[in-house]
Amino acid sequence: MFETLGLPALIGLFVAAGAVIFVAGIRMTGLADRLADRTGLGEAVAGAVLLGAATSFSGSIVSLTAALDGHAALAFSNGIGGIAVQTAFLALADLVYRRANLEHAAAELANLFQCVTLFILLMLPLLAHTAPEVAIWGVHPLSLAIPVVYAIGVRATGQVRSAPMWRPVGTRETRTDAPDEARSRSGSVALLVQFAVVMLFMGVAGWVIAKIAESLILRLDLSQSLVGALMTAVVTSLPELVTTLAAVRRRALQLAVGGIIGGNTFDTLFLTISDIGYRDGPIYAALGPGDFFWLVIGALMTAVLLAGLILRERNGPARMGLESVLLLVIYAAAVAVQVWRG
Repeated sequence: MFETLGLPALIGLFVAAGAVIFVAGIRMTGLADRLADRTGLGEAVAGAVLLGAATSFSGSIVSLTAALDGHAALAFSNGIGGIAVQTAFLALADLVYRRANLEHAAAELANLFQCVTLFILLMLPLLAHTAPEVAIWGVHPLSLAIPVVYAIGVRATGQVRSAPMWRPVGTRETRTDAPDEARSRSGSVALLVQFAVVMLFMGVAGWVIAKIAESLILRLDLSQSLVGALMTAVVTSLPELVTTLAAVRRRALQLAVGGIIGGNTFDTLFLTISDIGYRDGPIYAALGPGDFFWLVIGALMTAVLLAGLILRERNGPARMGLESVLLLVIYAAAVAVQVWRG
C-alpha cells in the first residue's frame, strides 16, 4: 500500500498521523484529569495508569507492526527510544512551570515508586540479551515476566498512595492533589468511553507511522535504530509532550509527572508485544549491542529523574531543576551519538 507512494506523500502522511496523535493527546489530558477526580484514583496513579497507557498506545502499535514485519531493531528502538525522549519532555515541562522546580512542586510518593519499577523493567531486556538464549514458543521468558512485574508495580503504586509509609515535606511551592470534581460512577463511564475512542484514533495513526517508517528505512537506507529512536519514538511520544505541558498549565502537576513516568513504564510492555510479534525466535537474539544504547540512556535518565524527585531542589537554575538540565544534556548527547553512528 505505502510502497507505491512517492517520498513527499509518505512524509505528508507521516506528519498527518503525527498531527492526529498530537490533537488526541490534548483531548486525553482533560479526560484523564477528570477521571482522576471522578474515580478517586488521584493524579499520580491516573497519570501512571490511564494517561501513561493511553498515550503510549500508538507507540505500541508501531512496535507490534514492525515486529510482525520482521524489523526487530525498529520495534525495540521505538519503545526504548520513547522512554528517553519522554523523560526529556518532562524537563521541558519543568522549564515551562515558572513557579518552582516541577519535581519539587509535584512531590508524590507514587511517582518515586514508579521510577523504581521502571528501572527494574529496563533491566529485564538487558538481562535477556546477556543470559543464555531460551524461548517458549519463540518468546523469551523474561518478555513474559515484564507484564507481570508491570502489574505488580501498578498495584503496589496504588497501595503506596492509599497507605503511604512516609510523606514528602510540604512547602509553599508544593502543589497537593486536590480533586476538582466529586466522585461519580456514572460520569466516569462516559469519560472512559470517550477515552477509548481517542485511543482508537491514536492506534490507527500508530499503524500508519510504522508502515511509513519501514518504507523510509528501505528507500533511504537508514538504520532501524535511528528511525525507531529518533523518528517513530519522537512522533508517537508527542502525546506525552502535549499532555505533560497541558497538565502543567492546568496545575495538575502530579498528573504531568505521573503521566511521563507511567508512560515510560508502560512502554516496556512494547518489548513483550514485540517479542510475541517477532516470529524468528526471541527478539533479543536479533539485536546487536548498539541496539541497547537507548535502553542504557533511558535507565540513566530515569535514575537522574528519581534523584531529582528525592532531592526536591526548590530553586535550580532559573527555577529549573538541576536534574532537568542534566536530562536535556544527556538526551542531546545521546541524539548526537546516534546521528553520528547512523
